[in-house]
Amino acid sequence: MAKLKTNSGAKKRFTLTGSGKIKRKHAYHSHILTKKTKKRKRNLDHFALLEKADQVRVKEMLVL
Repeated sequence: MAKLKTNSGAKKRFTLTGSGKIKRKHAYHSHILTKKTKKRKRNLDHFALLEKADQVRVKEMLVL
């Protein structure tokens, strides 16, 4: 059987933590930043953990 390929879009967007959780970045932090407040941009800068409902789908894409 052939090896499974990792989804190249997913490997750019998600990273694994040491405990096996999946980290993601916040959306809306790449452009049109002039109208967003400093507080909003600062809060978008941090990483977030993926919700449990989405973890199964992302793990399949990352071939874990």
